[in-house]
Amino acid sequence: MSAPAVSVVVPTRNRADYLAVTLESLAAQRIDVPYEVVVVDDGSSDSTESVAERAGVAFKRHDSPRGPNAARNTGIAETTAPLVALVDDDVRAPAGWLAALVAGAARHEWAEALGGPIRASLEGPAPGVCGRESAPITTLDLGGADTETTFVWSANMAVRRSAVERIGVFDEDVPIYGDEEEWLIRLHAAGGRVAYVAGAGLDHRRAGGDAQLRSLARAEYRRGRAVRRNDHRKGTALSLPGELRNLAGAGWHTLRRRCPQGLIMGAHSVGRLAEALRRP
Repeated sequence: MSAPAVSVVVPTRNRADYLAVTLESLAAQRIDVPYEVVVVDDGSSDSTESVAERAGVAFKRHDSPRGPNAARNTGIAETTAPLVALVDDDVRAPAGWLAALVAGAARHEWAEALGGPIRASLEGPAPGVCGRESAPITTLDLGGADTETTFVWSANMAVRRSAVERIGVFDEDVPIYGDEEEWLIRLHAAGGRVAYVAGAGLDHRRAGGDAQLRSLARAEYRRGRAVRRNDHRKGTALSLPGELRNLAGAGWHTLRRRCPQGLIMGAHSVGRLAEALRRP
């Protein structure tokens, strides 16, 4: 068997149902070069291992949770391909996704990291939106043409192994949200460049109860706290009056537009405020 030209690393924790969809989509990739898929279980207590076993992919497990960056590092260490694609465990990749990403890496030899479009996919009884705000899931859309960019997101990201060897692995002390950003900042500081590959898009999913307003709002509250912590670490956190203005804006959006998305935006702002009051 030929050595893989690209490795796909999927960090996961306690999301077996989502992971099953992700792995099914990765198994259906149409690509002319050999590839491998490695699931890294960050201390799950559900049926994650069984899902990976049924999918026939490589599996590594952390005995206790260490965070998504630690899982990415484990996956990178367990593979040998010169290009490593990183995806979240809640995505669905179209059949041509990996081939487009590999082709983009070949076109943009100057890029040490790459990423593609990330589309929100709310499946089930999702709340309505007014159309002025995007869904409360990590997305990325830089247009229909390849371009150089500053950041791409780990739901749909590839790194050259040579770049990891040059600047180091992902920082395992950085928590979720902003976890990949720290590595990209180091890459830029070392003279590295990042490419957006417009044809390598995938869907970022929320399904069933996770797509309902209550669940989305809870998730955004947690996200708001984590993003505020990351901003504080970078020295870019808003002042308390700035956070209050954002919360007021979310309330205005809810009332003026009669848009449930405003409630989700408000939950994010409340999370940021809670973290700001704990750590100004």
